[in-house]
Amino acid sequence: MQFSHRLHPLRSNVFADMDRAKRLARTAGKNVIDLSLGSSDLPAASHITDAIARSLSDSKTHGYLLFNGTRAFREAAALWYEQKFGIAADPETEVLPLIGSQEGTAHLPLAILNPGDFALLLDPGYPSHAGGVYLAGGQIYPMPLLAENQFLPVFEDIPTPVLAQSKMMVLSYPHNPTTAIAPLAFFEKAVAFCREHELVLVHDFPYVDLVFDGARHPVNAEEQRKLMAPSVFMADRDKSVSIEFFTLSKSYSMGGFRIGYAIGNSQLIEALRQVKAAVDFNQYQGILNGAIAALTGPQDTVKISVETFRKRRDAFVNALSNAGWQVPIPPPSTMYVWAKLPAPWDADSVKFCTQLVQTTGVAASPGAGFGKSGEGYVRFALVESPSVLEEAVSKIADFLQKSS
Repeated sequence: MQFSHRLHPLRSNVFADMDRAKRLARTAGKNVIDLSLGSSDLPAASHITDAIARSLSDSKTHGYLLFNGTRAFREAAALWYEQKFGIAADPETEVLPLIGSQEGTAHLPLAILNPGDFALLLDPGYPSHAGGVYLAGGQIYPMPLLAENQFLPVFEDIPTPVLAQSKMMVLSYPHNPTTAIAPLAFFEKAVAFCREHELVLVHDFPYVDLVFDGARHPVNAEEQRKLMAPSVFMADRDKSVSIEFFTLSKSYSMGGFRIGYAIGNSQLIEALRQVKAAVDFNQYQGILNGAIAALTGPQDTVKISVETFRKRRDAFVNALSNAGWQVPIPPPSTMYVWAKLPAPWDADSVKFCTQLVQTTGVAASPGAGFGKSGEGYVRFALVESPSVLEEAVSKIADFLQKSS
């Protein structure tokens, strides 16, 4: 049976590869501590699940949901952005519901790229960013993220011939997997660069709320915005070149509900809507009702989630340090620890993660699975309690000692 060539680069995926490794470990009788997947173990707030539950008994929610039926959700999303960032958005033309932001980042290249066009992607970066480019027949130019550059790309290093063929740049800060945060000045530079070279600027923004340090108590909304990870629209207020993706998976622990949205330039939103219309309708109306409750209701659980992941970060990093594995700078954001592998594992992160789960049952994600520049690192997801995380570190330390 013959298949499309576009499937060739999709044969390997860091999450699918580790899923197979975890299955083999469980089959061998290991009790797996799964730190490989950034799926929050925290529950969605009760006012969210109550809104979904109430929808189930309303038969009007049981049919197909087309774009016009999503108006209330789009209004809630636009209001959330305006309250959070001081940026207004037209819910009719500048907001689009998505089945998670991953759907949007994977489908957008179909609306922007012609075969052979380049997309400028972060390396390391989230796998769906590359997957969407491959499906669109595009080429990828990886922008290396190095510790000495605070895990920010250096635009001046992009070759001129590549820029001449490029149509889009994808950024994502706070960053998965490196946990880096980009300052507003970086986004201002990125917007200017994309305007100069006629690039679409795509910003994947799932970890906007998961920022830990330097959070003094703000005195007003403007002060609060200075403390947050910046939206790209703080640098592109007229939405001239940009589109931003937000998911409720992280801030509101709604990963399994698959709900997010795109916000930004009206032409980009319309183009993505055209692709989406050819692929699906929308989620169940009850899911959108839950998302509206999340965006417009009490935000206490968001703050609780941030504090929970901060405590887990501290427990895990301290345990690693006590075991002799230093993480020089505690991760400032996200729900991960991005750790440089010790020798002799620093040249083969896939082998490290495979043997670690086979030997100890502790599953992590190899840095190489996020791109060439991720080699030599490993990503741990902080999706267990501090006591379980400390148990995992104990197993990791034993593994390192026996394998040295």
